Amino acid sequence: MVAGWFAGDGDDFRLLGTRCSACTAVFFPREDANCRNPGCPGGELVEVPLSRRGCVWSYTDSRYRPPSPYVTNPELPWEPYALIAVELEAERIVVLGQGVPGLTVSDLAVGMEVEVVPGVLHEDAETVWTTWQWRPTTGVTA
Repeated sequence: MVAGWFAGDGDDFRLLGTRCSACTAVFFPREDANCRNPGCPGGELVEVPLSRRGCVWSYTDSRYRPPSPYVTNPELPWEPYALIAVELEAERIVVLGQGVPGLTVSDLAVGMEVEVVPGVLHEDAETVWTTWQWRPTTGVTA
């Protein structure tokens, strides 16, 4: 994953965004050049940790192997995963991400609470690619 999109681990794991000091708009992925709000006169962009929790806004399942730059082992069979759009609790922005391993779309419902946790996108003998994943806060033990 792109450096600077998240920090920490375990209970300290957070997605990182930026907030414009002029209009208070929050961005994820982070913005480092200028405010994306077309009505903003421009302000300093400050890194902010984003809410760890939010509500499922929408979801689907990924049934095909994504193209590069997504990293997979082509020798292993493709395993579908839940893809979840989450509206963050405080920021009210929607962030897309994978569900934790074992989570299926039948486990999800619009409006249910989820939290962000670290996950492994891919690993090989030399590298572990870390990403974020969404995990329900109650009702599912995936």
